[in-house]
Amino acid sequence: MNKKRIVLTIVVILVLAALTYLQFRTWRSFNWHVFFEQTREANLWRIASAVLIIYGGYFLRALRWQVMLRPIKNVSWRHLISPTFIGFTALAVLGRPGELIRPYLIARKERLPVSSQMAVWTVERIFDMGCFAILVALDLIFAPSLQDLPYFREFRRAGFVLIGLITSVGIVAFLIWRNGPGIAASLERWLSPISTTMAKSIAGKVRAFGKGLHTIRDLKSFAELVVLSLGLWLSIAFAYLQVTRAYPEPLRHMQLSHIILLMGFSIAGSAVQLPVIGGGSQLMTIVALEHVFEMPHELALSCGILLWLVTFVSSSPIGLLIARREHVNLVKLSEEAEPA
Repeated sequence: MNKKRIVLTIVVILVLAALTYLQFRTWRSFNWHVFFEQTREANLWRIASAVLIIYGGYFLRALRWQVMLRPIKNVSWRHLISPTFIGFTALAVLGRPGELIRPYLIARKERLPVSSQMAVWTVERIFDMGCFAILVALDLIFAPSLQDLPYFREFRRAGFVLIGLITSVGIVAFLIWRNGPGIAASLERWLSPISTTMAKSIAGKVRAFGKGLHTIRDLKSFAELVVLSLGLWLSIAFAYLQVTRAYPEPLRHMQLSHIILLMGFSIAGSAVQLPVIGGGSQLMTIVALEHVFEMPHELALSCGILLWLVTFVSSSPIGLLIARREHVNLVKLSEEAEPA
């Protein structure tokens, strides 16, 4: 681990510790007995079904990666299942350094350039962010069940802003897809008088982004990626719904529109991710359950932890078994993937 990563990890830990302290300081009436009782009351069948739904999402991810690989190589989605499980297990166990393992492992298994799989990974992130943002925006603008929540007006304004951002990013991405090298050259020419280094760096990123976008070969591939991405995020939403409905009231009454908004908080918090213990995702989920959906402290904490375990950690047992079978060392693979 280099010095930059050590410093960054320390900063993240301190920020999480401060947020956790401030959160728990407001929970002076927290009752651990109630917490354990409500956790024990959770319906195990619903939790098991949520885990199965999450596993189904990994098959959708493999199918989506197969579509993006078509311009390079015809690969069966079955060959992409094991790298998918191993990759998400690495993310859960190692934190952000494990995020590069999946594209690196696919490149190694299919004998493809690592740069090509990083391009696929970039496009995957674009579709993830774009499709989930569309779901959240439509949820905020059109779902009548959110009107009774605190801050509804602010949420709805955020939905309109999100639609504007999605449209703008979509237009920019389309222009770069059509003429990435030309746009990169123009940016480099315009920015060179300000800073030659900055101009070359931005132009290089635009070229790489355009190259990544060309994993989308035609309109059919684009439509397939949109459908698979929306299906993936809706499946995750249903997994969330199963977990919340595993609990007694008032969590049991939550609707899909509530869940999509809750997922928005969780995704925002996942930007801060530590190995094994997670971090911002659980904290933001708990904060949203308590302050937006007005759940009791104990119920919010129990549900937030269980949601993280089901949606993020549940891949680890299978992922570790597959890694052992394929003689893959996650730490060593992470060290190989970063410089590659």
